Amino acid sequence: MPEPGTLAYGSGGTLHVAVDAEHYRIEPEDAKHLLFSGRVVPIQQDCVVRDGGMPMGQTTIEGHAAVNCTGKAVVLHTRAGSFIIPLVSFQRVARGEAASAPLFPLIPGVTG
Repeated sequence: MPEPGTLAYGSGGTLHVAVDAEHYRIEPEDAKHLLFSGRVVPIQQDCVVRDGGMPMGQTTIEGHAAVNCTGKAVVLHTRAGSFIIPLVSFQRVARGEAASAPLFPLIPGVTG
């Protein structure tokens, strides 16, 4: 079962998802699309790739976030596992009203 994680507000409105040693982000525009139009949005991760010995920044999509079918929570699916957070907590962090909120691991085989 995945470890509990944290959703945190970052500079410029970027949302940071931290789970164990994994760190992901949701861009501000994507968070708006998720909250206001219910779109499924990507969860991204910055990777450092060495090309000929030179470090290069590369962004990859490592999961997605969506409002669940009841409209009361946001479900995040990443390589580190699947997590759920109450919609009101996600909204407070996305607006910068709360610095962070806990993510709760989903039980494998149970969708939100």
